[in-house]
Amino acid sequence: MKLEFIEIEKISDHVRKVYLNRPEKRNALCNPLRQELFSSLEDLDNDPEVKAIIVAGKGSCFCAGYDLSYNNKEDLPYHTSTTDGFWPRHVTDGAFKIWDLSTPVIAEVHGYCLAGGTELAASCDLVYVAHDAEIGYPVVRSMSPPDNQFFPWLMGMRNAMEMMLTGESISGEEAATQGFANKSFDPEKISEEVKKIAEKVAKVPSDIQAINKRAVHRQMEAMGMRNGIRAGTEMQALAMHSKSTQEHLKELASGLKEALTKRDKEFGDYRTKKKD
Repeated sequence: MKLEFIEIEKISDHVRKVYLNRPEKRNALCNPLRQELFSSLEDLDNDPEVKAIIVAGKGSCFCAGYDLSYNNKEDLPYHTSTTDGFWPRHVTDGAFKIWDLSTPVIAEVHGYCLAGGTELAASCDLVYVAHDAEIGYPVVRSMSPPDNQFFPWLMGMRNAMEMMLTGESISGEEAATQGFANKSFDPEKISEEVKKIAEKVAKVPSDIQAINKRAVHRQMEAMGMRNGIRAGTEMQALAMHSKSTQEHLKELASGLKEALTKRDKEFGDYRTKKKD
């Protein structure tokens, strides 16, 4: 398959780096990009030479979220029944596709990591961020909770609640402290540091790593993580029927940039942040 929105780099004999390659759109997620991403990850998972996969973003950031100008009901990268509330179920299906790969997947995050970008990073096994990364889910201000409601599982009730009730972002350093990420690094050094970690992961035989991953997953599943995230999709679907969400969707249809500016201007962040 010819890749238009994804670039794959051979880092070493056993490590590959998968870039979201839509820098002019801040690597916003659309279904053609997602199709390439999931196909690439699955192909690499089937390659016996590949023992660790890094997911990163080209340009100024990791991923600024979903491309709201694209009709995401079209060109779905994998099947999800398109009945009411299908989108959060579809997103969660994709998260578990990454979760269930045998090969360890490592997120390397710099710049914006927002909304769908946070969901993508959270789906990976390990997450490393630049100190000055900006991680948040501003959609809670105007539309709904996340499609993939991982925040409470990764960050605990209090930190998750603050992000859900304010929509504010946290830095890479805060993300590492609060549990979203493993560690944060200097922006100029993050790629090299993540490469070192990936090489360590790749030293362990793949068949053992597959079991190591599942060992952690089974403990989280015993505590209800998979069921909890699945249940969260129903809350997201319910939110889409609220009066405020319906009004915001009309605003988005009338003017995307204007609607997002209106959402954030009272907070003075994201696109409304004053430049230093």
